[in-house]
Amino acid sequence: LRKIDFYILPLICFLYACQFMDKTTSSYAAVMGLKKDLDMKGDMYSWSGTAFYLGYLIFEFPANALLQRFPLAKTTAAFIFIWGSLLCLHAVPKYAGFITLRTLLGVFESSISPAMVILTGQWYKKEEHFIRTALWFSCNGFGIMIGGAIAYGCAEHAPHYSFEAWKVLFIVTGLMTIVLSVAFLFHIPDTPSQAWFLTKEEKLMVIERIRGNKQGFGNKHFKKYQFLEALRDPLTWLYFLFAVASNIPNGSLTNFGSILLSEDFNYSAKESLLMNMPCGAVEFVGCLAFAFSSKIFPHRMGISFAAMCLAFVSACMLAFANNNNHARLAGYYLQYVYPTTTICALSCFQSNTAGHTKKITTTAIFFIGYCVGNLIGPQTFKEPPYTGGKIAIVVCDAATLALILGIYFEYWNSNRKNDAKMQTMDLSEFNAIENSEFADLTDRENPTFRYCL
Repeated sequence: LRKIDFYILPLICFLYACQFMDKTTSSYAAVMGLKKDLDMKGDMYSWSGTAFYLGYLIFEFPANALLQRFPLAKTTAAFIFIWGSLLCLHAVPKYAGFITLRTLLGVFESSISPAMVILTGQWYKKEEHFIRTALWFSCNGFGIMIGGAIAYGCAEHAPHYSFEAWKVLFIVTGLMTIVLSVAFLFHIPDTPSQAWFLTKEEKLMVIERIRGNKQGFGNKHFKKYQFLEALRDPLTWLYFLFAVASNIPNGSLTNFGSILLSEDFNYSAKESLLMNMPCGAVEFVGCLAFAFSSKIFPHRMGISFAAMCLAFVSACMLAFANNNNHARLAGYYLQYVYPTTTICALSCFQSNTAGHTKKITTTAIFFIGYCVGNLIGPQTFKEPPYTGGKIAIVVCDAATLALILGIYFEYWNSNRKNDAKMQTMDLSEFNAIENSEFADLTDRENPTFRYCL
């Protein structure tokens, strides 16, 4: 386990930090002169955020299908290389071309989270999924800090460049991503059986370790019955609604964070770049703190609910503490514990969704909801002081709390029903299946499968 952590986690953590930095670079560029240079008026900037998630939405199912059909690491590396190249090209066009590039960036970044979900499920046991997912997902916060630091450095040295500092920002972050794609291609194996850093005996140990997941390493064949089961499963649609509600605030804050600090809190352009960096620290430390609390309180959905309660209170501070800038700023920063809820959701896909076709279908539908939320989010922020957008965050956080309770109840109720069925069920036919843990059975199909709460 230590060996897997040492060879796999550092690279995917840094990759996840960079992918978040890449898609939020436009927020930094906006306060560095992007809006002025591209003559953006009215809601034109909002559409640059929406365009990204429109591309993400369009390509979510094809991306998941490609990840199932072709070698995981090689396919992911190709996506990373292409989006890094597209990010460099953001320095070139006028508004129409910029929107086109944002859409294409969303198309190719749509692969990264599903790939990380599959990768984590391949290498780790059920009980290890939550903390490992938290480690790589919380690096979004690290990405905020890296992006803010690079943006500040570019802004500080703007007089020394032969062209605009925001263009330098896109080129630097794009080149970092291209280098990462090469590292990912040569370092990360497609499956544990191809791991260059494990001995033959250790590869067999990986197989035995994940036997208890009852999910195997994946299956390259699309199974129609698993696809239909995913569509009929109420958990699929509860998670879809959860993704929409929880990501409207995400779409708002990732695209308007620096702008909010500049235009609503009245910081200068450089100050807003620096003042946004603590958000990353809150996300990185806060998400990991909630995740590691599972050692004491081993209920993911309970942890998710607690984190969302804190996010809801902080959203109220941001929206309604109008006469106290310190309280509003604290509310803005504390909002960044809300990704804990998405970490819980992704780890539940790894642990609680069996059957490879069902897993990629459920994950794809979740990320379609993720895109819908992020499409809507930027459109709620119209003009300073962005009151409508702040109230939308409060409403969505309240809805997310209700949906977390609904998902928890569905898991608990399904386990209760399955336990009752087991008392009267003849398991002789199931027990006759050799290595049933690797037979690509779904969670509803396998009578011995139980959901992790």
